[in-house]
Amino acid sequence: MTVLEDRIEMAEENDELTLDALFESIERTTPEGYKVEIVEGAIFMSPQRDTHWEIIADIYEQLRTKYPRKRVKSDVRIDYPGHLNGFATDVTLVAEDAEKDPKGLWHCEDVEFVAEVISKGTASNDYGPKKTAYANAEVPVYLIADPYQGKCHLYTQPKDGDYLAETTVAFGAAVDMTTTLLGLTLKTDEFPRD
Repeated sequence: MTVLEDRIEMAEENDELTLDALFESIERTTPEGYKVEIVEGAIFMSPQRDTHWEIIADIYEQLRTKYPRKRVKSDVRIDYPGHLNGFATDVTLVAEDAEKDPKGLWHCEDVEFVAEVISKGTASNDYGPKKTAYANAEVPVYLIADPYQGKCHLYTQPKDGDYLAETTVAFGAAVDMTTTLLGLTLKTDEFPRD
């Protein structure tokens, strides 16, 4: 069992609020077209904007040139270390041998790459607690695409809840990830700005 599974099981045994219970309740009342995430126990619902979707689609399409569809995910719930962290990451790449758990969820330990596209209302999550959770889960490559700044922030080398390396690239320039687990260069010349 993983540390995360142990924590979830302990919470369920103590009648504490669980991610499964929260998501089950939220899914019944979430308006169509909204993305729901739980970050450190706080619920965030945000509508998807056109700019946001175009960047997600561009990243997804570029990953698909190298990786099969079954490994590239978008807006799929994955639970991460920390208190009640259930994220629906904009783009996720899971390991080749990744398998879902008995509840039908992917394991955060199998995540090799995460990309988040910034929304104004939830930007602090992507730069803060979500970045920490990804580092704690030892996600090797974390990319933030920020259409407000017109920049991508690439984080690598997770250690002790943080990333040791950060590279910032302006939209229009390529994000070189050839030395990472991904082994590719991401073009950003078509990323729109807000």
